Amino acid sequence: MDTYLDLRDLAINTRRNYHSSLKAYLTWLSETLAVSPEDATYDNIRTYLLHLKHSRKLSNHSINAHASTIRFFRIYILRQGWSQVEVPRMKYRTKLPFVLSKEEALAFIDSIPNLKHKAFIVLLYSSGLRISEVCSLRYEDVQRKNLRIFIRSTKNRSERYAVLSTSALEILTDYWLTHGKPRGWLFPGRKPDSHIVKDTGSRYIQKHLDRLKWNLPVTAHTFRHAFATHLYEQGTDLVSIKNHLGHRSLNSTLIYVHLARPGMGKAVSPFDVR
Repeated sequence: MDTYLDLRDLAINTRRNYHSSLKAYLTWLSETLAVSPEDATYDNIRTYLLHLKHSRKLSNHSINAHASTIRFFRIYILRQGWSQVEVPRMKYRTKLPFVLSKEEALAFIDSIPNLKHKAFIVLLYSSGLRISEVCSLRYEDVQRKNLRIFIRSTKNRSERYAVLSTSALEILTDYWLTHGKPRGWLFPGRKPDSHIVKDTGSRYIQKHLDRLKWNLPVTAHTFRHAFATHLYEQGTDLVSIKNHLGHRSLNSTLIYVHLARPGMGKAVSPFDVR
């Protein structure tokens, strides 16, 4: 199976999801039905997917992802067929993400007392980075003269440059000067030659939410959504936003259209527009 995943050049997290999903399916076949994967029928597969829906309470979107894993396994590993008629995709509605207003995003960041926490979170919003991308930033990735950030390892495995806000650069510089001037990882972890982990970054956000007593569903990805939405509101075209976010498909970027007016323009970080 790993050979086929290698050929598809899937991201590490996607591979992990495939393995986890397949393991759950095979375990269920063995322990619940005492059926080998080669002998599993479409009726068995439908029963498993309904088990995910009713017993595990998974969303239709997640169930479709599990079905895709089983489909991949049957076609490429077992060399068996797959029928969309026998195993139809479940309908689901795309849930729109929660988005902070520009005023809320700025108020949140400006009120963070811990400089390291502020530097970490400001990159989520001012550059629209994924939390994993902020965690794995190195000192040399922050290009101060060109006002851009080099993203080495991304969800879609494509290198890109992200916008570097001048206001965010000031915060980063203050952090860098007061935290030992790190030359390797921008946000070092506890272990030698390691960077901060995603759970730690998420705790920074939750800690400040609790401090502000904000009852809002704010996560690290909320700031990325806010970055894209506010860029679009400023008149930045969707293709530019797509490139800044590192999306493979423009369809992934279209989700922000409903929140703002259409327009075009040069990308300027919303953190610099006050």
